[in-house]
Amino acid sequence: MKIYIKYMVSIRCKLFVMDVIKRMGLKLIKVELGFVEFEGELTPEQKDLLASELLRSGLELMDDKKSILIEKIKNVIVEMIHYSDELPKVNFSVFLAEKLDYDYTYLSNLFSETEGSTIEHFIIMHKIERVKELIIYNELNLTEIAWKMHYSSVAHLSNQFKKVTGLTPSFFKSLKDKKRINIESL
Repeated sequence: MKIYIKYMVSIRCKLFVMDVIKRMGLKLIKVELGFVEFEGELTPEQKDLLASELLRSGLELMDDKKSILIEKIKNVIVEMIHYSDELPKVNFSVFLAEKLDYDYTYLSNLFSETEGSTIEHFIIMHKIERVKELIIYNELNLTEIAWKMHYSSVAHLSNQFKKVTGLTPSFFKSLKDKKRINIESL
């Protein structure tokens, strides 16, 4: 049985969910961003208990097919930007369509209609947060970060960074108190 979980977008969330499931004594097959797979079916009581345990930390079970698809879109993007060593070589639209096996226009329209912003905006917000993280680590220079995050140039990265944050990457790097947004809050 597969159960989809809303707002499960980080490794911390996965660890929390695994802990809840372990405490409940449920037989787990797999935990991924956005879903959990169990051996066999859950009883209604187990499902209710799981839902209430998850809700305490801001996570929710989902049954609606459209909501599940929106979460899948978000989780593919989060996984791709924050947890992959390298971004895909194809356009994000092609990558999402292939990964989720849906037409990109359908995914895009559903996302915009439900979330009130575009998939592209969601991707940009996550890319900028990842760029902030890479700047804070101070292991790569801006040229390397631009290349790693598939920007056409440092100027393109800098322009997008400034549009989103109001700061240049260089000024952000010079700040003592570098503010990042939790992935869960994006």
